[in-house]
Amino acid sequence: MHAIGFGADEMMLVEKLRCYGCPIEPFMTMKTLGIAGAQKLYGKVMDPKSFKDFDWAAIEHKHWGRPIETQEVEGWAFFELDLIDPKKGGSPKAHVDALRLLAVFLAHWDNKSENQRLVCLSENDWPEGGKCARPFAMLQDVGSAWGPRKVDIKEWAKAPIWSDRASCTISMDALPYHGATFKPVKISEAGRKHLGGLLTQLSDQQLDGMFRHARFDHATGLIGGVKATPIEEWVTQFKARVAKINEGPPCPQ
Repeated sequence: MHAIGFGADEMMLVEKLRCYGCPIEPFMTMKTLGIAGAQKLYGKVMDPKSFKDFDWAAIEHKHWGRPIETQEVEGWAFFELDLIDPKKGGSPKAHVDALRLLAVFLAHWDNKSENQRLVCLSENDWPEGGKCARPFAMLQDVGSAWGPRKVDIKEWAKAPIWSDRASCTISMDALPYHGATFKPVKISEAGRKHLGGLLTQLSDQQLDGMFRHARFDHATGLIGGVKATPIEEWVTQFKARVAKINEGPPCPQ
């Protein structure tokens, strides 16, 4: 997403991370303590001098911008993209459609609202209780994509791009939860060409680098996980899916 100009958090992998005062399973431990409201208790019982080494940890830098959310509502659902109005300063329909089509391309089926983020890019002109002058919608967490159930090239190849190519309709009905917040929608020709053109600009060398540095050629999962797939096969499948976007007649207006 970052490479073709869409909003995205910056992610990088480090081969080894030494964490002092960390449990063996930090994510699940802190999530469980959070549900119980006992995060502070953990700090009292854990020895800060003890450490745990983690292999291939992900470091995440959030996309800049102040989050637009409430205690009850976080992020945005895909059906809410219909509310973006270019006449009020919103993105043009071609860009919105390209974002929808990109989500289908990735098989981003786990698209509950908290997996998308709404931020304000205005640094100083968003007064308390006022309106943000530069709201920005982005995909925040696509960790369950590429499969659809996380990095499975055979399943990713099966995930359809179009539910009806003649009308340029896309949906996620064939994916888990029938696409969750993603409802069937017709893509404009401008949106199809916009995303297709962006994806086509990525060279084989760039695709190889992205898949390789993200360790897509390593097995995933501990129990019943997905076997490793050579990077060349990921690049080939990526380009095959791009072709499904670019090939065929123009979308009806």
